[in-house]
Amino acid sequence: MNQDILINWSPQETRVAVVEQGAVQEVHIERTLERGLVGNIYLGKVSRVLPGMQSAFLDIGLDRAAFLHVADLMPNIQAKHAAPRAPSAEGAPQVLAPNPVLPIEKQIFEGQALMVQVLKDPIGTKGARLTAQISIAGRLLVFLPQDSHIGVSQKIPLAQREALRARLQQLTATTDGSPTGGFILRTNAEDASDQELADDVAYLRKTWLRIKQAALSQPSATLLHEDLNLIQRVLRDLTSAETQSIRIDSREQHGLLQGFAAEFMPDTVAKLQHYSGERPIFDLYNVDEEIARALGRRVDLKSGGYLVIDQTEALTTVDVNTGGFVGARNFDDTVFRTNLEAAQAIARQLRLRNLGGIVIVDFIDMTREDHREAVLSEFRKQLGRDRVKTMIGSFSQLGLVEMTRKRTRESLAHMLSEPCEACGGKGEVKTARSVCYDILREILREARAFNPREFRVVASPKVVELFLDEERAHLAGLSEFIGKPISLQSESSMTQEQYDIVLL
Repeated sequence: MNQDILINWSPQETRVAVVEQGAVQEVHIERTLERGLVGNIYLGKVSRVLPGMQSAFLDIGLDRAAFLHVADLMPNIQAKHAAPRAPSAEGAPQVLAPNPVLPIEKQIFEGQALMVQVLKDPIGTKGARLTAQISIAGRLLVFLPQDSHIGVSQKIPLAQREALRARLQQLTATTDGSPTGGFILRTNAEDASDQELADDVAYLRKTWLRIKQAALSQPSATLLHEDLNLIQRVLRDLTSAETQSIRIDSREQHGLLQGFAAEFMPDTVAKLQHYSGERPIFDLYNVDEEIARALGRRVDLKSGGYLVIDQTEALTTVDVNTGGFVGARNFDDTVFRTNLEAAQAIARQLRLRNLGGIVIVDFIDMTREDHREAVLSEFRKQLGRDRVKTMIGSFSQLGLVEMTRKRTRESLAHMLSEPCEACGGKGEVKTARSVCYDILREILREARAFNPREFRVVASPKVVELFLDEERAHLAGLSEFIGKPISLQSESSMTQEQYDIVLL
C-alpha cells in the first residue's frame, strides 16, 4: 500500500499526517510546550511505597508523581542513595539485586534514587507510568542495557529468526566476553548489513554510557535522556518500504532532517522532499478537514450509513447505523454491506483519532453466521494495518465486538479539545425552563432561612427572558407567597445553567 508522509512544522507545533491510498490514516501532533514523555529516562526519587497496591510513586520532576508497579522493577536496580553497602572497586554506588518475587516494600524504599523510563504519558488525572526496565530504541535495534537477552521481532518470519539471532549475537559480543546488554532486532532491520547493525550497536552503547554518567552526577528528579522529537521519530518509526515520499514545509527542518537521515537512516534521504508550494501542505489531502471531522461524534459512511463514536473515561463505544442506506436487494444484504463498510471506517477512525484502551463496537444485528464471520474477518484485516497493537474478540451474546488498542498517549480529541465550560463535558445543558424552576426552589429555600428586603436573580438572558414571559405568573406567585419582591438582572457572560440569587 502506497504511503506518503506530510510534515507541517511551525515553532510552536509539529503536525504529521500519514496518507495511504490518498486517504489520511494517522495524525500525529507534538507541541513545543507539551512534548510527550514516553521513552524519556529520569533519575527519579521514591516518594511513596504502597504495599497494598504493590506499587510506588516517584518524583521525576513533573507536576504529578509518576506510578511504578512491582512488575516493572528489574532484577538489577541502581540506587544512588540505597542502604549502606560496600562500594565497588571504582567507588560507584553498588547495584541492588532485589528478588522479583519479593514484595515491593522489600525491594525499594522511600527516598531512594531510581533510574526509570516513562512507559505512558500522564493522561487526565493519572500520572506517568514508569518502568525500571530501561530500553533505548535505535534505528535498527532496541538496546536493553540491564539484560543480556538477544531477541528478534516477532513480525520477522520464523524461518529467519534463528539466523538473525545468531548474527546479532556475533555482532554484539565483546572481545573479553563480558555482558554489555541485550538487543532486540527491529522489523526494519531484516535486510540490514553487518556494518549498519554495528553502527547502531555503537550508537546505543554510547548513549547508555552517557546516561549512566549523568545518573552519577545529577540530583534526583532529573531528566537523563530525552527521546527523539516527532520529526525524527517519523523517520525511525513511521517510514517503511511502502513510503514513497516524506514532504516537509520548512526549509530549515528539512535540512536538519536530511542530516539526521544521512547519519542514521541513509535509505530515507532520497524520500525527503522540501515542500515549497503556495497551498498549505495539509491542504493537499484536506488533512485539516479530516481533523475537524475526527473531533465530532458522527462519521458518515459513503453508503448513507453512519457511525457514532463516544469516548468515555473507561472505554470507547462505536455504534453503527444504516441511516439513509436502504439497499437494493433485501434488509439482510443492506445490513451486511453497511457493517462491512463500517468495519473499514472504524479501523481508520481508531488510528486517526488515536483511540486506545477498551473499544466496544455495536454492529447492526446480523442473522446469518457467514455475514458475521465476513464482517469480523474484514475488521481484523483492517486492524492488521495498524502499527499499534490491537486485540479483538468475536461477537458476544449481545452482538457486540470487544477489542483493545494499546494506549501510549492522549487521543486526538483530548489533545486538541477541552470540556465545554457550559455543560462541563456532558454534551448537554439544562433547558431554560428547568433553570427557572431551580431558581424558584432556591428562592423559597433562602426565604425560609433569611429575611432580606429583596431577592435579586442574576441569570443568563434566555432565563431572564423566560421569567418575563411564560414564567411571569409563577415568579409573581412566589413573590406574593414569601412576601418579598423579586427583581431580575440579565448577565450575558453567564451560561444557561449559571445563576446567582442576591439577598438585598
